[in-house]
Amino acid sequence: MNVVPEPLPGGSALAGDYIHQYERVGHLYGGDFRSRESRAERAEWLDRTGSLRADRAEVAAALRDYNGKHNAHEEVLRSIELLEQPDTLVVTGGQQSGLFTGPLFVAYKAITVIQAAREAAEQLGRPVVPLFWIAGEDHDWDEVNHTYVLNRSGEISRIKLDRGDGPRSPVSQISVDAESWQQAVEQLDGLLQDSEFKPQLMELVTAAAESAGNMTEAFAKLMGSLFGQFGLILLDSADPALRRLEAPMFTSIIERNDELEAAYLAAAEQITASGYELQADVTPGNANLFYIHEGARLLLHKEEGQFTDRKGTVSFSREELLKQLENHPERFSNNVLTRPLMQDYLLPVLATVLGQGEIAYWAIPQQAFRVLDGQMPLILPRMSFTVIEGTLKKHMDKYGLTFTDVQGGLDNKRKEWLSAQDELRLEDRFEEIRTVFSGMYEPLIEQLGSIQAGLLKLGNNNKDKILDQISFLEAKALDALEKQNEAALRQWERIELSLIPLGKLQERVYNMMYYLNRYGLGWLEDVMAVPADFSGTHRIIYM
Repeated sequence: MNVVPEPLPGGSALAGDYIHQYERVGHLYGGDFRSRESRAERAEWLDRTGSLRADRAEVAAALRDYNGKHNAHEEVLRSIELLEQPDTLVVTGGQQSGLFTGPLFVAYKAITVIQAAREAAEQLGRPVVPLFWIAGEDHDWDEVNHTYVLNRSGEISRIKLDRGDGPRSPVSQISVDAESWQQAVEQLDGLLQDSEFKPQLMELVTAAAESAGNMTEAFAKLMGSLFGQFGLILLDSADPALRRLEAPMFTSIIERNDELEAAYLAAAEQITASGYELQADVTPGNANLFYIHEGARLLLHKEEGQFTDRKGTVSFSREELLKQLENHPERFSNNVLTRPLMQDYLLPVLATVLGQGEIAYWAIPQQAFRVLDGQMPLILPRMSFTVIEGTLKKHMDKYGLTFTDVQGGLDNKRKEWLSAQDELRLEDRFEEIRTVFSGMYEPLIEQLGSIQAGLLKLGNNNKDKILDQISFLEAKALDALEKQNEAALRQWERIELSLIPLGKLQERVYNMMYYLNRYGLGWLEDVMAVPADFSGTHRIIYM
């Protein structure tokens, strides 16, 4: 395995400046992630403000129960024991649960969290544990119910998990029956090529699916089987046991909702005034809370002194909403702007690992932390990779292609290469024939028109038909040229499908199952052994 940096253009301008020119945007965040001094200051602040957060022992008890069911690895239990100690800090990162762990970047985020916790522990000389926050409270089922794998033929295949009809419930509350799980697992099994590692991999996948009642549980079990050995604690944001512990923060969010709204709006104005685009919706009157009513997750906003949803399905005064919270904390849920506040209330978060889009929208709650006497944690950019297998690297070298070429699209370079294989210069010769033919035929048509007007129209129609036939023959000749180079063109296609599937980075499309099946579970350990780099630089892993 060889790893080289490959900076990528584009992405969020705000996140780009956070990573590369922090001094320009530092006022929108809580501290420079590269600075040891910032880490020490954050740790000192966490030590002084322990009373602002949920009780460690109760949080640890809830996490011990959850991980005992889905992630009962010895190292995980040790991490939870450490978390109970008053001097232990946390590095977090999170994502929605996804089918068979979802896209590759989920694995890379987990690896970043683990490596960042190790580095921070060494720098600060105190325990720092890694924790992965599963956003099971999110309700976008269509975003998480499918995944993509490279199949036996090196093509993109989509696997989708079906569910029954029902309300837009949190993913952790959407039941998936055994038959749907079996169909998805069998489809994965059929798509992956046979390998020496496949039986063990499919055993893990099958065990996770058969013992799970919903997507989040299956995700947690599979993530636990892959990352538990590294002490990665898993947390489901929809866990009822945690909801009860979160009630005091929900109380603050409801009681001080107007102040929080003003803070979000002020931050949004500050971001746009600095020339950046907002990466999350900030609208006046938004309560930035969800209420779960008869299974449906409803976004609340404020209207004439009431907390209600857009359709008016529910409506509460502030006092009534607080009473609901007291009696039914499981009915409340965060949105993307209050989740950072809740995470910081539950855990002593030293730093949180985010992708570029997340880095950009985390600038919005920065002032909201202050409203609740909090402080934004440090932000670490998620590590980003593209895996290039040995055979693909040979093909790229053969055709003189770089990763930048592939990222920009290969259509033009493929045409240039195919044209170079055309010893007959077909396009040039057919164009020459069309030019010569038109030059000879058009004067004749003009002359025929002097004999009879109708011959002019007939001659032009005749010319167009002959040109169409020439073009038809040209297309057939070019098709034949492509067939003559079919094997090579398949190599071009495989390069593109592997590295930039669907026009996106590999890590945003493909599941890790193809690579685990090809290289074994040790592949994750190999990636884990890649030196940590929190600079946000994309890197290529040459296998």
